[in-house]
Amino acid sequence: MKVRPRRRVLKNVAAEAVRFRQRSALAFAGVVIALLGLAVWYFQLQVIEHEEYATRSEANRIKLQPVVPGRGLIYDRKGRILADNVPAYRLDVTPKDAGDPAVWLPALRGLVELSEDDLARFDEARRASRGFKPITLKLRVTEEEAARFAVDRWRFPGVELVSYLNRRYLYGELFAHTIGYVARVDEADAEKMGEANAAFSHIGKTGLERFYEEALRGKIGYDKIETSVEGRQLGLVDRVPAVPGADLRLSLDLDLQRAMVIAFGDKDGSAVAVDPRTGAVLGMVSLPGYDANLFVNGISHDDYQRLTTDPSRPLFNRNVLGGGPPGSTIKPLAALAGLDSGVRTPDYRVFSTGEFRIPGQRRGYRDSSGGAGWTDLRKSISLSINYYYYQLAYHMGIARFAQYMRRYGFGEPTGIDLAGENAGIVPSPEWKRGRTREPWYPGETVIAGIGQGYWIATALQLARGTAAIADQGRLRRLHLVDARRDGYRAPWTPLPQDAPRRITDNLEHLRIVQEGMMATIHGQGTATAMARGATYLMAGKTGTSQKISRKGSQSMDPRSLPYHLRHQALFVGYAPADNPTIAVAIVVEHGGYGGSTAAPIARKIFDAWLTGKMPEPDPESTRQLPPGTLDGIPGSVAPPPLKQVVPGSRDLPSTTPGARAAPAPSAGATPAAADPSAQAMTSRAPAGPPASPARTQAAPAPPSSEPRR
Repeated sequence: MKVRPRRRVLKNVAAEAVRFRQRSALAFAGVVIALLGLAVWYFQLQVIEHEEYATRSEANRIKLQPVVPGRGLIYDRKGRILADNVPAYRLDVTPKDAGDPAVWLPALRGLVELSEDDLARFDEARRASRGFKPITLKLRVTEEEAARFAVDRWRFPGVELVSYLNRRYLYGELFAHTIGYVARVDEADAEKMGEANAAFSHIGKTGLERFYEEALRGKIGYDKIETSVEGRQLGLVDRVPAVPGADLRLSLDLDLQRAMVIAFGDKDGSAVAVDPRTGAVLGMVSLPGYDANLFVNGISHDDYQRLTTDPSRPLFNRNVLGGGPPGSTIKPLAALAGLDSGVRTPDYRVFSTGEFRIPGQRRGYRDSSGGAGWTDLRKSISLSINYYYYQLAYHMGIARFAQYMRRYGFGEPTGIDLAGENAGIVPSPEWKRGRTREPWYPGETVIAGIGQGYWIATALQLARGTAAIADQGRLRRLHLVDARRDGYRAPWTPLPQDAPRRITDNLEHLRIVQEGMMATIHGQGTATAMARGATYLMAGKTGTSQKISRKGSQSMDPRSLPYHLRHQALFVGYAPADNPTIAVAIVVEHGGYGGSTAAPIARKIFDAWLTGKMPEPDPESTRQLPPGTLDGIPGSVAPPPLKQVVPGSRDLPSTTPGARAAPAPSAGATPAAADPSAQAMTSRAPAGPPASPARTQAAPAPPSSEPRR
């Protein structure tokens, strides 16, 4: 096959040169555009966005470490610490850095003791939170455990040993229902507190710890820490100091609080003691109590089960959340209402036959001791004559009776600085109409006059009303905190208090009621046993709140009833009667009669406050006494000998020179810490979840022979 020679193609040099110049220009343009774009980008980074990226760079180098402030301390009126903070360690775990717990947890348990409750809380928190936020695995790591963990720290990335201040209540259950307790922050708490307070591990749950939470916890500070690329700390760059929580000085007295608990012995109930001149609460107990320290770092299942299943309900604050019919302790105020309303005069007398009958009705309303004959107001109080108050309430009418009872502070909170206070119930047709569809019956008016039926009153309300009688008709807001200071070296600042309101404009009417209350103790009344050996004057009123009044037509002796059906025993009073510095309200659950059960407790409280004599503990009592000695109250002054009082006299004894106005400060206490005149703030916190539902009554007690004692 013959191969043809290949055809030779001649190049167009000029065309190729043109094409080359075009491509070169295009490439050059592309390079220029790219360089311009790069220059613009560099300009944006280095000039326009310089501040943002410089901040990010600094953030990679500087880490902010929150500094949690110390919680404010709580003192009693003499400057003795009731709640403080102690150094402690806890283990925090960052799930993202720690990895699978199945890998590191068994090894960690070999160094630190972890309970099943600790692990359960950690698992629950880990599932509910973000992986990069630390979660507390265990609070209160011991020093030995902390030392063992520090040696092997390198084995547990994401697990940190954190030092902090742990809340401690020095007197256990003695102030549990007043001071309350702090506990670990839960999801609801964290949401309410916000991100700014996320570093706080504890929050006030009950009592003053809850009411003054914002003041007590302070404000978080920050440390700016310089770190290396590996995250190792190189040094402190700057610090924003934390603001410690404010300290609180209470009006409560430690020694009086002890005396009140000892005076109750094994009995359950509640008691409130106030200074009638200021409204300051001197002592307040709800028994039985509980150890507030159990809740600080998470209460164990067994302890919580023990407290919640106890039939005496130690978690229930009887003073704030409870309440019940006031019984005969309402009679001094009912008598005052009769005088102020004009329905009764000081000299009005009624003939008590022992059974009051509403016109047109066959059934009677009885006195337990039978007829008392001619009875005036003073005798009706001192001997607790029901007949007088049956007739008084009937003649006043329920609308006017309820109006005066509200004027005396019932049916409303006392304003004490504790969340969730029960307002109570003043019997009225309007209240009943809102609860039932039944009409109001005249018999319900009659028994309201002796503090029975639909009545619900708390010991706080009874103490406040009694203090108003003692303080010449001035009704004051009750308060627990006298003063605060923002910093250890700062002076104490008294908290402001609202001006009192008057419950009566006629001091002569009030004087007659006071005479009746004095005759209850120093005359021939229902609490004369209280006066034995007393060196000061007292005024008071006994009461009984019934659970079962009669069986058929026969009255029931409360001492013959099963324990859980026995009447509540009550007492209200104040001392010294000629210059009152203390007013009390006592409620003894299932105590029977007020004169034989509640009145002796009040006498021991009066003695402790006025003479410094602490009550002797009952050797048969099974209740654990509060920690501390049983010494008398330091600095107390014994009053002069008792003056003779003629029952029914219209003239009260004159003020005794040298009578004790307030307890003297203990050794080393500052004058500010012993000042009884500091007053508390008026701001209120939102009501919190009650530990137990407040006691209510769906129907009034049947017409009864309420015991005079």
